Amino acid sequence: MGTYNIPRNVKGEGRILYIFSKKGIIYTMVGALIGTPFYLLFNSIGITFVGVIIIILLALIGFIIGTFKVPETTAFEITRKTGGENIDDVIKRAFKFYKNRRRIYIYKEEETKDE
Repeated sequence: MGTYNIPRNVKGEGRILYIFSKKGIIYTMVGALIGTPFYLLFNSIGITFVGVIIIILLALIGFIIGTFKVPETTAFEITRKTGGENIDDVIKRAFKFYKNRRRIYIYKEEETKDE
């Protein structure tokens, strides 16, 4: 008698605390780290509540960038071209595009005729 693999859903096994993937938690922490100077600034003024709100808002933005994908829709040009890709990958490509002075280099393979 042989052994058989039973198919199972392994989609969520790489997640921490059920909603955070490794990449998502890193982007959330970076967002909170960017918000910390704002918290310290508003804390020194005496309005700590505003600083906490800014930290939470920037951490949420980091979570969204690290976790979600660009929706697939034909309503806008950017979503038509990048639909279904991770948001952070789209942002990285945009920075690279503007860093190269708005030039895109495409490798075009030459066709050879074998006779």
